[in-house]
Amino acid sequence: MHKITSYLMLDERAKELVDHVNGTSIGLTFSETAVLALLLSSTNAIFTKEELLQVGWPERVVAPTSLTQCISTLRKKLEPYTEVQLKTVARRGYQLHVSEQSHVKMLALNDADAIRDAIVGVSTWTKIFGIVLFCVILGAIWYVSDRHAVVRDVAKWNANKSIELNFGGTVGSAKMLYMGGEEHLHPSWWQKHIAPEGNHIANLKHFSSFVSTDGNNYSMSICPEHDANACKGNGIINITAINPKPAGLSMEEFIPLSQKMEQRIRYNKIVLPVGDKAFGELLEHNYHADIYFPVAGELLVRADLSMSLVYEGENKGKFYSTSCITDEDCLTTPIKYTLRGEFEQYQTTIHDLNVDVFHVKVQQKELTKPDAVSPSAMHFYREIRKHDIRDKDLFYYRIHQNQHTAVWIIPQMGQVLAWTKYTQVKL
Repeated sequence: MHKITSYLMLDERAKELVDHVNGTSIGLTFSETAVLALLLSSTNAIFTKEELLQVGWPERVVAPTSLTQCISTLRKKLEPYTEVQLKTVARRGYQLHVSEQSHVKMLALNDADAIRDAIVGVSTWTKIFGIVLFCVILGAIWYVSDRHAVVRDVAKWNANKSIELNFGGTVGSAKMLYMGGEEHLHPSWWQKHIAPEGNHIANLKHFSSFVSTDGNNYSMSICPEHDANACKGNGIINITAINPKPAGLSMEEFIPLSQKMEQRIRYNKIVLPVGDKAFGELLEHNYHADIYFPVAGELLVRADLSMSLVYEGENKGKFYSTSCITDEDCLTTPIKYTLRGEFEQYQTTIHDLNVDVFHVKVQQKELTKPDAVSPSAMHFYREIRKHDIRDKDLFYYRIHQNQHTAVWIIPQMGQVLAWTKYTQVKL
C-alpha cells in the first residue's frame, strides 16, 4: 500500500486507487500501477521514459506511445484529486507532485497513519497557525467561562490596608476592602459620618471591625468583641454611608433608635424552637443582618436582609435572598426585594485575606413596590429597581466566618458590607 496523500492510497496488489474520504476505489492496469508506484517511490523526482517503460512493460519491447497513453489514462484517473499532479518535464521524463493542500482534506478517522502524516507533513507556518488558532479558541472559552468571570470580579478588590476607627469612644483597627485605586481611603471618609459630640456607647470597651468602599458607599461593620473570631452576633452594628456629606450620626441616639426599629418590625428573622434537634434532608445556611443608611437631614433607613444557601453539591446549590427596607417613621411602606438563583462557590485570596466568592446566577426576582416612598428612601427604591431590571449574575463575598457570624460584601444598592448572624436550619 503506497500513500499518495493522507486520504488517497495506491493498493499495488489490488491494482487500484483507494479514496478514504469517499469510500471508493478506481481500478488500474498492471502498467498504470507499476508506473505510478515508481513515481511514488520518490515524490518530485524526475523519471526518464526508459525507466518507466522498463517497470511498466518488463521484458517486453513496446512503442513509446504505450507510455504516453498510460500517462494520459493515469492523469484522467487522478483528475478528481487536483492536489496530485502528474507532470511532463520536457526532454527529461515525468514527475509526480503532491501539493500541501492535500493535508486539509477530511481524514479517515480510522487511519491513524493518515492522521499522523497530515499533522507532521504540513509546513511550519501551517503548524504555527494551527497552534495560534488553538490558543485563541482556548482563550475564548476561558474568557466566557464562569471561572474567568469570578477572576475578573475578584481583581476589582484590594485588601492590603487597615484604618483606625473611633467608634463609641473606643479606638480600634478595622480591616479595609476597597475597589479600584487608593483615592478617598483616608479614615475620615468613614469617621466623618459619626458625630464626634455623640460618639459614645456605654460599656463598649473594645471591638473588632471591617470597613469597605466601592467608591460610592462607605460601609463599616462592628462587633463588640476584641477578636472577630469570638463574635457571637450580639450587638453587631452595620452602617453604610451613601452620601459624601457627613451624616452626623449620633451613636448615643442611634443605639436606642436601632433597637426600637428592630423590635417594631422584622421581616426576615428566623426563630428556631429552643433545643431544636430535628433532622432533615436539607440544611439551610442562613445569614441575617440589619444595615443602616444614615444621611444628613434625612430619616434613618434600615435594610432587613436575609440570605440562605442550600448546598446541592460540594461547592454549589440554591441561593435565596430577601431584603426589606423601611425608614424610622414608617413613612415608606416596606420595599421588599426577593431573588432566587443558583450559586457556585470559589475560594480565593485578596492579598492576605481568605475569601469565599459566591457566583450567583439569578433565576427569579420579585420586587414588591411600596404604596408610598419617603424622600429618605427614594434612593434605595431606585437602586433596587435597577437591580430588578439589570441583574443576572451577582458576586457575593464572604470575607470572614466563625461559628455564629459571617462578614459579607453584598451586591445590592452598590457594594454593601454586612456583619451577619449565622444560623443553620434543617429542612
